[in-house]
Amino acid sequence: MPIAEQLITEHLDTWSSTIKAKSSAGRGGGKKQELYGIKKLRGLILELAVRGLLVPQDSNDKSAKNDLELFIKNRDSSKLKITKVDDTTEAAEIDIPKSWLSVSLGEVVSIRTGFAFKSKDYADRGTFILRVTNINADGSFDTSNSAFLADTDLNDKMQGFQLEEGELLVVMVGGSLGKIGQVTSDILPALLNQNMWRLKPYSVQMNLRFLRFVLYDLNENRLQITKSTHGHLAMGTYAAAKVPFPPLAEQHRIVAKVDELMALCDQLEQQQTDSIAAHETLVTALLGALTSLSKQGQFESAWQRIAANFDSLFTTERSIDQLKQTILQLAVMGKLVPQDPSDEPASELLKKIATEKAKLIKEKKIKKQKMLPKITDQETSDKLPPTWEWERLQHFSIIGTGATPSRDQLDYYNPPEFNWVTSGETSKEYIYETKEQVSKKAIEETNVSIYPVGTLMVAMYGQGKTRGQITELAVDAGSNQACAAIQLVQSSKEHREYIKLFFKKAYEELRSFAAGGAQPNLNVGKISNTVVPIPPLAEQHRIVAKVDELMSLCDALKAKLKAAQSIQLKLADTLVEQAIG
Repeated sequence: MPIAEQLITEHLDTWSSTIKAKSSAGRGGGKKQELYGIKKLRGLILELAVRGLLVPQDSNDKSAKNDLELFIKNRDSSKLKITKVDDTTEAAEIDIPKSWLSVSLGEVVSIRTGFAFKSKDYADRGTFILRVTNINADGSFDTSNSAFLADTDLNDKMQGFQLEEGELLVVMVGGSLGKIGQVTSDILPALLNQNMWRLKPYSVQMNLRFLRFVLYDLNENRLQITKSTHGHLAMGTYAAAKVPFPPLAEQHRIVAKVDELMALCDQLEQQQTDSIAAHETLVTALLGALTSLSKQGQFESAWQRIAANFDSLFTTERSIDQLKQTILQLAVMGKLVPQDPSDEPASELLKKIATEKAKLIKEKKIKKQKMLPKITDQETSDKLPPTWEWERLQHFSIIGTGATPSRDQLDYYNPPEFNWVTSGETSKEYIYETKEQVSKKAIEETNVSIYPVGTLMVAMYGQGKTRGQITELAVDAGSNQACAAIQLVQSSKEHREYIKLFFKKAYEELRSFAAGGAQPNLNVGKISNTVVPIPPLAEQHRIVAKVDELMSLCDALKAKLKAAQSIQLKLADTLVEQAIG
């Protein structure tokens, strides 16, 4: 067994278990994890294939030199256009076996461009026009957004752009630069549009699958094409790139071995995908059971089973994030810590808050707020412990907002005297300083209010997942109109922390509560109407302490997981380097 293949088969555990978390940036959903090891393995197989390291060479093969002479003979007698080669190519050569040749791509394939169809040429039916948008990332075709050339416009000139089954296509301009496709019978008849090349070997004996491997290696590893680069490839330069040319018989053996190993990758990928799905189902079911159990004894038993299997259950970032959300949900349901009959009930706390608010109104320190509707049964689906109460946020806090001073008036921002919060800064746990400050004049002449330390700021709208985020002021600060400012009448630190963790638990609910088209927003009214489960003040202290303890455990688990994943990622990369080296 070749050393390269041995590296593949002896490290299957590494390839299959190496997982990389995907970035949360960008639109849409999609998988949260990437099977990084299997992806690297697929790339490694193709790289080994074009370097002569995947199958042993056979001395009985007809020489690559003889095969190349056949190509040149066919090229000179072929009706195919001979591609002009530009010797200034920047693509580096690769090490290959002695029995192989290194040739310019243009020596073995003809490269032709597509036709620059204009949108006014498109028809609803006729001959399919293959455009860059029709080629998927994996080289397959998507005909859902199709353009056609009417049969009446299919003249002799257009015949030269008719595609043939098996031809390879390379995107040579734009954001999909370097993408490779292969013409299949199901899209024919078809015409090739601009921004793509069609590649066809001068001899039918060349294995098209092997040629595709060569192009993949050239584009991915030697031309350093990035999919985000809106550049272009020059045909002469591309044709001059040195590519490996093994004996034709060996090309077929290489393709057969690639098929065998890619099938193994498919199996590994399916097994790992099924394992991840089963793990997520198990974690979701176990955590869901915690929130549905009503009897304390059942809950404690279920929690102990989970706690005893932390290391095997919470092995992904997603599962740890699920655990965090469950902890927050249990905290605001009264299930995270036991109740103490000696605690002063929440109803007494709310009475004291109401008395304090009435006093502030009488002293004209705050304005009287309008009456809010009575809490309905639909808003309180969860059953609370006897000592807890449901209450609207406005009844135990003072809620305001801010404004954005005109940018045209520079003296609204100079001199910078007061901190000023934007919705994008609400992702922080505390705000100690702000990116922008406003002047005293801005405070006097606009609706910017300065809120004291301890005020909670909730993002009402903003980009991405900003809406519903909450932070706490560690400095006096104003805010823009995208933030709601919540000043709690009960000012203890634990009470603030409890309300913050409620908002973190209710984050997704608040986002779905928002309304307003493509960028749904919250407003002060919706924030004020938020129904909050209120425990006794003493229990709030215990809840916050327990949440802090468990969140620290989750963070430690995640740090341990990331460290292990980092080692695995490096190991997979090292195995690739070792195999290629």
